[in-house]
Amino acid sequence: MNNKLERKFGLTTAICMVVGIVIGSGVFFKAQSVLDITEGNMPLGIIAWLIGGLAMILCALNLANLGSHYEKVNGLVDYAEATMGKKYAYYVAWFTTFIYLPGMTSVLAWVSARYTVELFGGNAKSGVCLALSAFYLVASYALNALSPKLAGKFQVSTTFIKLVPLLVMAIIGTVIGLINGTTIESFKTANVVAEGGNMSALFAAVVATAFAYEGWIIATSINAELKNAKRNLPIALIAGSLIIVTVYITYYIGLAGAAPIDILQTQGAPAAFKKLFGNVGGTALSVLIVISCFGTLNGIMLAATRALYAVAARNQGPHPEIIREISPTTNMPYNSATVGVLACGFWLFYFYGANLMKTPLFGLFSFDSSELPIITIYGFYIPVFIMFIKKHGKENVLKNIILPILGIAASIFMVFAAIYAHGIQPYLNAKANGSFSFPVIFYLIVFVVVLVIGSFFYKKDNEL
Repeated sequence: MNNKLERKFGLTTAICMVVGIVIGSGVFFKAQSVLDITEGNMPLGIIAWLIGGLAMILCALNLANLGSHYEKVNGLVDYAEATMGKKYAYYVAWFTTFIYLPGMTSVLAWVSARYTVELFGGNAKSGVCLALSAFYLVASYALNALSPKLAGKFQVSTTFIKLVPLLVMAIIGTVIGLINGTTIESFKTANVVAEGGNMSALFAAVVATAFAYEGWIIATSINAELKNAKRNLPIALIAGSLIIVTVYITYYIGLAGAAPIDILQTQGAPAAFKKLFGNVGGTALSVLIVISCFGTLNGIMLAATRALYAVAARNQGPHPEIIREISPTTNMPYNSATVGVLACGFWLFYFYGANLMKTPLFGLFSFDSSELPIITIYGFYIPVFIMFIKKHGKENVLKNIILPILGIAASIFMVFAAIYAHGIQPYLNAKANGSFSFPVIFYLIVFVVVLVIGSFFYKKDNEL
């Protein structure tokens, strides 16, 4: 039985994974959130997008630097193992397998279904939407499990498709806005936010952009299937990150030229597209958003189906000799893929019960399974960066000391941003109403329980 993955993906696929996974549905709506938070202050909003993008780029540069030193079967896990040791890497892999990846994948399946049913006037919280979510989840799994190469090509094509509405808005919206004066008028709102409130609004806006930028790290999961990975993965991470930040900011500026700020604040991106292209254009946008979500779902599923393989390849986890088996027909770790889709199915059920039901099914343990794992994924980066400095700092001061320090600062900021957005702020709101709500605490309880379960499958002396 063959237990090795073929290097079948090229640089273009890797770049498209970075861009395609991050640019999904979030950018279309986070722009509206930033406008709301900054009260229509365009310059302040642009600064927020820049800060959020800078945090992502700093971490991407560090991961790219790590990628030039280490490679095996899963980028992030490889880096954790090389710097922090096998046990730390095992827990990183276990976390990404059973929380981070399936949590994000399940939500993307629901988001894809939501935009589909809304095209036909349906309800995003209906049983029909949940059933369609499950269908999309299985369809994406089938595409990746039965034809990985086709899944890679699909990722490339959907990446270019999803860039169409963003670039159209960035270019046409900006040009028309400059001609009719809408863009200039939008930038005159720089003093709208009350004096002394700019810093608070800026921080909250950066929190909003932080979640729109999440997902790029997932591209490292195809490390073992990437041709010339030590060269191509760093290039993909850096090029992809720069493309994302550029597209987001130019799109945000284009929105300001397409429609007045007050309309964008209340109606969001669809209003801007309808303003430019009429109702037909608005419908076309909705269709492109669905395609965009498909592309993002495919990219995350690509990683989710391979996650447990990264554990088994190290002869760890439950029955590693079975999990690391590779299909001779598709060169796909089919047992790992099966566990991955089952985990995604569980988190889809959880997300629906915790976030979409009138009365949350899981009580205090009802949290946002798409965003809270950011707390831990960025937390996992910090020790890796620290140990990288210790191991390689003397080789290059700029790349191996200064850059990791900046990455540590960015990671700490992202962790605090997530805690602020999903912990402190909900707690303050609940306290004002005489109740208690601190979702971060209950998420961390689940996180610890999952890792404790994983500890029973860790084999201290079981190494390949």
